[in-house]
Amino acid sequence: MELRHLRYFCVVAEELNLTRAATRLHMAQPPLSRQIKQLEGEIGAELFERSARGLRLTPAGQLFHEHTLQIMEKLDTTIAATQRLARSKRVMFGIGFVPSVFYGQLPLLVRELRQKDNVELVLAELTTVQQVQALKSGRIDMGFGRMRIDDPDVEQENLFDEPLMAALPEGHPLADTVPTLAQLAEYPLVLFPAQPRPSLADMTLGLFRRRGLKVTVAQEANELQTALGLVASEIGITLVPEQVKRVRRDGIVYVYLADPGLTSPVICSRRKGEAPSPIMQEANAILEVLVENRRSGRYP
Repeated sequence: MELRHLRYFCVVAEELNLTRAATRLHMAQPPLSRQIKQLEGEIGAELFERSARGLRLTPAGQLFHEHTLQIMEKLDTTIAATQRLARSKRVMFGIGFVPSVFYGQLPLLVRELRQKDNVELVLAELTTVQQVQALKSGRIDMGFGRMRIDDPDVEQENLFDEPLMAALPEGHPLADTVPTLAQLAEYPLVLFPAQPRPSLADMTLGLFRRRGLKVTVAQEANELQTALGLVASEIGITLVPEQVKRVRRDGIVYVYLADPGLTSPVICSRRKGEAPSPIMQEANAILEVLVENRRSGRYP
């Protein structure tokens, strides 16, 4: 299937008349008809009902038309954005991140980079595993996650380790305590993200397993906000990095843990062996200041 097939289909779907559609497309009717037949054959479904009165979209054709319009609109938007970027001579810089690092200092980095006239900043919510692939494909230039990934093409820098906290339903028996993992293991656990793995979910399970503690997983969620919603609904408790306490949500309390050394790293990933561009140098300089502020306690 080629892009032109989708364009031909959209025009025919709008006109519901091959002659008019062919005129709009500046081509003869017979080859247009063959292209539509070829598209239907590839999809394995009839997209049009054909009669002496003309064409009509089948239910399959209506569905395909709705989704094709979205694809074409996205393509047109992408082309327009690319043309604007080329005309402006701005440099595109992509940052990938896991949601739990976006409640700390990362927004400050984003804010400073956005103020630069020569930078077109692109943000992508990605797991650490997805960030590694996006770095290698060039989709992003810098990633922020929490997992160590061994890949020869990617270098990872541990920026700092932040304490883990327990997110509990309001009124929970441990809400006014500094609980141990052993105490938390007595309650159902909400894990996130469910997919893809490995992820923070595996890190959380590992903390309990290494201490010989068994846990009951009540629910898995893909999104941090969903996990917190499940906690507020008293489905279970969950462990979150300290930055997440900035998420003010009704029905949730955050408590520090009694166990020493229970932390989650914030890791910056970059392409290995690549000479830093001027924009990367600026991003690294901003990041260095933000990390030093965090380590020295000047950032809460």
